[in-house]
Amino acid sequence: MKSIGSPVKVGKMDATSYSSIASEFGVRGYPTIKLLKGDLAYNYRGPRTKDDIIEFAHRVSGALIRPLPSQQMFEHVQKRHRVFFVYIGGESPLKEKYIDAASELIVYTYFFSASEEVVPEYVTLKEMPAVLVFKDETYFVYDEYEDGDLSSWINRERFQNYLTMDGFLLYELGDTGKLVAIAVIDEKNTSIEHTRLKSIIQEVARDYRDQFHRDFQFGHMDGNDYINTLLMDELKVPTVVVLNTSNQQYFLLDRQIKNAEDMVQFINNILDGTVEAQGGDSILQRLKRIVFDAKSTIVSIFKSSPLMGCFLFGLPLGVISIMCYGIYTADTDGGYIEERYEVSKSEIESQEPTEESKEQEPRSGDVLVPTVQGPKDVLEKKKD
Repeated sequence: MKSIGSPVKVGKMDATSYSSIASEFGVRGYPTIKLLKGDLAYNYRGPRTKDDIIEFAHRVSGALIRPLPSQQMFEHVQKRHRVFFVYIGGESPLKEKYIDAASELIVYTYFFSASEEVVPEYVTLKEMPAVLVFKDETYFVYDEYEDGDLSSWINRERFQNYLTMDGFLLYELGDTGKLVAIAVIDEKNTSIEHTRLKSIIQEVARDYRDQFHRDFQFGHMDGNDYINTLLMDELKVPTVVVLNTSNQQYFLLDRQIKNAEDMVQFINNILDGTVEAQGGDSILQRLKRIVFDAKSTIVSIFKSSPLMGCFLFGLPLGVISIMCYGIYTADTDGGYIEERYEVSKSEIESQEPTEESKEQEPRSGDVLVPTVQGPKDVLEKKKD
């Protein structure tokens, strides 16, 4: 940052030593990256690479909305940024909404303003002022009646139409509310089936973007490990899966995809409700998730370190076994004592007639006959 002349200063803080400051800035996990600008604190939620962090710092530290004074500057921005937003027009309520949206979403993308003369000739505007997004070598115009809230629309359109997916990106796409159509392939496998599915998704994303860009995001993912964890199922590769990242539902192919037309038909069936959704966030699915995560954790521990796994799970099981054995043996001894007590009592009762008869016998001479203790005294001794 210093070498490129940035005004941003970079530092670090141990939040365990300064917990009050961490609490003030709402730090919930580590590492957390924030950019402080005036009274505002912006959270960084992008990939943890040097270039991405520098790009974030450059974007947020600069002007909230950057002016484009000429067509040359506009063309320069187009070459440099894959996705960016432009407000065209003068002062208006729409511009105020645009400023509010930019102050919230500057952490994700760039915001510019320009006059109508600066915009390329191929851009057609039905009314002014207007907000546009430029991406995928084309543009889309914000329509308040069809697109709803401006901030929500910007959040949905801040991604390119086709992306290389990973776990972090799928998490970010959850805020857009879009369905995500993914070709799950093995990029190292150059067979026709793997490359064909990827090209079909790319073709649909490119040729049908006007039809689907409001509802769908397209891309491909290398390998099925993350998808299997997400769906709690084993997907065969290559395949196509459509995810609803907002409620954890997903749709699997109900037909063989031979070309783009088959994929378009599959998407239309999802939109009209013909294809049944699987998964979701019901109570049953949440319980299934808990069991699946526990099983996955145990398996991963034993795979990475069998000895550690045996210690972690063997020690608690051993302690529980000893406790159960102790409880069982304690119950057995108690039963034995109680049984012995009952037997003694019965013996005493059987002795009562004999003792009474002994009391009625006369004494012989001066010899004293020992007096036999009564049942009550025997019982008291037994109890003692």
